[in-house]
This record gives sequence, structure tokens and C-alpha cells, in this order.
Amino acid sequence: MNKLSVLLVSGALLSPLWMSSASAQFAKPEDAIKYRQSAFVLLASQFGRMQPTVKGQVPYDAAAIKANVALVQTLSTLPWGAFGAGTEGKSSAKPEVWSDAAGFKAAQTKFESAIVKLSAAADSGDLDKLRAAFGDVGASCKACHDSYRIKK
Repeated sequence: MNKLSVLLVSGALLSPLWMSSASAQFAKPEDAIKYRQSAFVLLASQFGRMQPTVKGQVPYDAAAIKANVALVQTLSTLPWGAFGAGTEGKSSAKPEVWSDAAGFKAAQTKFESAIVKLSAAADSGDLDKLRAAFGDVGASCKACHDSYRIKK
């Protein structure tokens, strides 16, 4: 296991602790915004690495996909604690993130569920299941962006 993998796995294990005290972990709201934006960039990059396999552009390597999904699963836990008070109106997050907190939480839960299904599909070694689960994760991302992200 390389250093990045160890760091990401450690982060996933500790993220529930961080999320419980999100406001305490950032000195300034801008720090929280940078953190969540960085987490989303890493997540999107790692998720996108599977696209050539899902599209059939490269051969299916079950072990590589499982490793990639494990990183995606870890990264998917990181941004949520950085949507704290004081970060409203300073990024591309819509005000609805805060005014419709229950809806935003439901979108997060749907995304997390899709990630769990993606992990199960990767564990199965079945490319068709992986494709379906990959699509579901992408759809949950799009739905959240449509509702809670300002289009630029």
C-alpha cells in the first residue's frame, strides 16, 4: 500500500470525527471552502479514471478498478464537513445547501449509497454491474449539482 493510499484510508477512518466538529477544524470559512473544493476535485479526478474502462476503451482490470473504487469511497467522505456556517455565498454552492439542509443531506445520503453499490459492483468483478453502478454515482453527482451548485 503506497503512502497516498495509507493517507486516504486514514482520512476515511477519521472523517466521522472531523465531520462532528467541522467548524472547529477550519480557522477561517475560506479554509473550509478550499478544503471541500479540493476534495471534490480529487474525487472527480479519481472517479473519472474509471471512465475509459466503463466505456470499453481500455480492457477491464478488476484489481485496478477495486483499488480505484476504494480511493473513491475514501474521498467521498471528505467534503461534507466543510459546508459549515460562514461558508455560504462564497463559492459555487447555492444558498439551498443551507436553506434546504434536509434536501442536501438526502442528496449526500443518495450519493453515499451509490458509492457503496459501486464498491459492491467492483468487488463482484462483473463489468456490467460496474457500469450500472458507475452510472448511478454519476447521476447522483449530477442531481446534487443541478440542485445545489451554481452553474458557471
